[in-house]
Amino acid sequence: MRVFRVLLVLAGIAMGLWGLWLMRDFRFDQLKSAGIWVVAGIILHDGVLAPIVVAFGALHMKAIPNYARKPVTIALIVWGTLTITVGNVLSGQGGKVDNDTVLNRPYVTNWLLLSLGLAIIVALDIVRRRPRKSLPKVIANDPGES
Repeated sequence: MRVFRVLLVLAGIAMGLWGLWLMRDFRFDQLKSAGIWVVAGIILHDGVLAPIVVAFGALHMKAIPNYARKPVTIALIVWGTLTITVGNVLSGQGGKVDNDTVLNRPYVTNWLLLSLGLAIIVALDIVRRRPRKSLPKVIANDPGES
């Protein structure tokens, strides 16, 4: 497991360095815009998403069976992150009337399909985790039944 973690850290560092390399020709206004997005993402995650997930978790944990808590919590984190990530295109901000190639996809439909797919995966996982009720054992020719 330690080797796997080291490989993940190295892969993350490599991707970060690659991203910085790709930004080497950015103008100042582009770097400023990227910086604003990074800071806004951190603020949205730590200031909005994390408190909502924690509050919801505290409220729903007694209502959800133990075997379903983990998949539901993971789904909420994934769905919240997905929603925050695509929030700007879901709202239509950034589109330009004079350029129909910007925001020209059915983003709301795609988000709904991803949300539905996530819900289906979570439901299947909950069904898989659900404890099985044991059936009563029937013993043929039980001597007590004569």
